[in-house]
Amino acid sequence: MTPGTIRVTERDLDAALRRLLAASDRVDPVVFAREHDAAADLLAAATDPAWVAWRHAFDARRALVDADGAAATAAAGAARTALGGCPPSSLTALTLAYLAHVEATADHVDAAMLLAVDASLLAEASGGAPGRASAQAHVWLSLTLGALDLEQLAVAQALQGSRVAAALPDLGDRWQLLRLCAQQHVELAQTRCRRGEDERAGELAAVALSCATEARELDWEPEPADQDLLDVVQAWAMACAGDLDGALGPLRRAHRRVHRDGGVWLRGYTDLVLARLLGRLSRERAGGGHADEATDLLVDAAGAFAATGDRRRYRQCLLELGQATAAQGRPAEALHWLEAYRAEAGRAHARSRELWAEMFVRRSRLREAERQAAVLRTYALEDPLTGLGNRRSAERRLGTMPLGDAPLSLAVVDVDRFKEVNDDTSHSHGDEVLRRVADLLREHCRTGDEVYRWAGDEFLVVLPEATESQALLAMERLRAAVAAADWGDLQLPEPVTVSIGVATAPTRDTEQAAVPSGWRSLFDTADLHLFSAKRGGRNRVRAPGAGGTERR
Repeated sequence: MTPGTIRVTERDLDAALRRLLAASDRVDPVVFAREHDAAADLLAAATDPAWVAWRHAFDARRALVDADGAAATAAAGAARTALGGCPPSSLTALTLAYLAHVEATADHVDAAMLLAVDASLLAEASGGAPGRASAQAHVWLSLTLGALDLEQLAVAQALQGSRVAAALPDLGDRWQLLRLCAQQHVELAQTRCRRGEDERAGELAAVALSCATEARELDWEPEPADQDLLDVVQAWAMACAGDLDGALGPLRRAHRRVHRDGGVWLRGYTDLVLARLLGRLSRERAGGGHADEATDLLVDAAGAFAATGDRRRYRQCLLELGQATAAQGRPAEALHWLEAYRAEAGRAHARSRELWAEMFVRRSRLREAERQAAVLRTYALEDPLTGLGNRRSAERRLGTMPLGDAPLSLAVVDVDRFKEVNDDTSHSHGDEVLRRVADLLREHCRTGDEVYRWAGDEFLVVLPEATESQALLAMERLRAAVAAADWGDLQLPEPVTVSIGVATAPTRDTEQAAVPSGWRSLFDTADLHLFSAKRGGRNRVRAPGAGGTERR
């Protein structure tokens, strides 16, 4: 496509998308703004609804970087509108998940959860082999749920994404998901530690360490910032597992490296982790002497998170500052931090998040139940060989069709000498014959007619509102299509033909025979005429008509 003066290709758009997602994942405003500026003209030239949705989603994130809340809200709304024109797919699920994270970053809890639920349901429903878009959808769902303090759900999404990525050839995706799994597990481990659930925290930390080790074993060279984040997460996991001394050295080294080369958010994240480790050492070791340093690190971390729009971790820093300064005997300072935390927490709608968490789980379970029910309905009503409705489906349909109000015709179609196909060639050849006959019947029947596989090599065609003459013409067309088809590639003993028997239920206002008492009577009549067509030489259509008119 070439709108305007810019030539836009899917490859260019995909490359820009990958760069912008990577920049968003690193939560570095400067890097994201640079990538957004570079891709702005390219995205503006794309007219497909999927890319229009992406353009508005990235515009919304850029507006948040620029602290323009009104523009972010408008762009997010435009992205949702554009998504309404996108077909269900894993890429649409990814767009929804990314937009959910944008809304979570803006502290729009309800909007974020609505989008996250929709993204989750669509990611589960998208058929086909898992691809990169599917893996990335789980990345952004995990990050969104983590931002909403739904850590258990965030862990589950990271694990699901890691399973998808493990089947993909791109080692970068696998590395990213393993790092994310490690990070989400250690975040949850920290929460368990804070609640005094040390055993559970140790189990989660062990999983985080395992994921970090597996990521390091991949033949992949990540970006320095990503590698630094993994180093911080791994040291944090060691601390949550109880190895405080073993964690301190690696974390100090990572801290120096990050403060020399890292972005604002990563510096804040590293400060927070180191502050937590030093605070724990100060509490648990006599003469620890790290309390003041831990407090200073928390202040720096809070500033970094406020600057990058990470409201969740900003709130965490405020709470931990209040607790730390209170423990140090500085009540006035503690009151300042705790008041700031209370104001922030009030804006976070904690109860709303709990309700949405419950809804998220319930709707996911409902979706799975609906999917299973749909599979069972398919098995119950569809013939697996031909894809046509089966006999049960046909009987259900016929049971809803009243006789006598309008003309109704049935045609029973039988493949001639089908047993010889199986005996002289193979049953696989026989299956292929049935599939092709089914396709020919579907292709050449009238609009509105319905084709079913009745049993074996016998098919049923329902012709609503078809008089006998109309049904005979339609069935003659089907018979001729099968006879004229090319069967040479199957090396059959002779070309495939079909015999067809037709029966029509008259309306009550005609002077013809009485209306049949039910569809079974009508079917039996068509079946008798099929038998007559077989005895008459096969490859023909028969109906009662005027004295048993025969079509060849």
